[in-house]
Amino acid sequence: MPIETARGQRITIHFDARRCVHSRNCVLGNPKVFVPNVEGEWLHPDAASAAEVEAIVRSCPSGALTFERIDDVADEHAPEVNTVHVRENGPLAFHADCTIAGQPRQPYRVTLCRCGQSRHKPFCDTRHKEVGFTATGEPAEKPSEALAVRNGTLSIEPQKDGPLKVVGNLEVVSGTGRTVNRVTETFFCRCGQSANKPYCDGSHRKVGFQAEGA
Repeated sequence: MPIETARGQRITIHFDARRCVHSRNCVLGNPKVFVPNVEGEWLHPDAASAAEVEAIVRSCPSGALTFERIDDVADEHAPEVNTVHVRENGPLAFHADCTIAGQPRQPYRVTLCRCGQSRHKPFCDTRHKEVGFTATGEPAEKPSEALAVRNGTLSIEPQKDGPLKVVGNLEVVSGTGRTVNRVTETFFCRCGQSANKPYCDGSHRKVGFQAEGA
């Protein structure tokens, strides 16, 4: 599925439907720029200021929407703090300069499946809604020391038939915005069966989880 591109006078919008998790931040943010439920062109970057369009695009958690400024304003940059938000009954939403399965140049925002049912692993495709996946977005806080460095490249490596191995500086954040852990290496469940979500507890072996990985 090709990436849609809409070029405006001051900003260009790109849309990758494969990454979309239908958060609706775009169409709720400005339905004149992101026009819902229409045939044909739905992206209209000149229908609002470039700053407003940029702010809405940045609110897209999955990285399905990205932008390029063409008015001498800097494009999106890596965050000062790498975070992963644990979505209630949903995916892991990363905001970081990350590589996934060794592939560089990921958007700074990606949502990765933790229900085990996505057809587009390791990315979320909203199957968690269809299968009735339930998992708290408020995991228990773990004792952790403040990180000396809070940004930098984050390596996300899906393990074959197993969890997501994450290496790099990362703060784990609850759905309500609490930092519940700080890590430099961890394993996140992606089979949907761990009793210690969002972390792996080995349940993937018991349930026979299958997925591509290293």
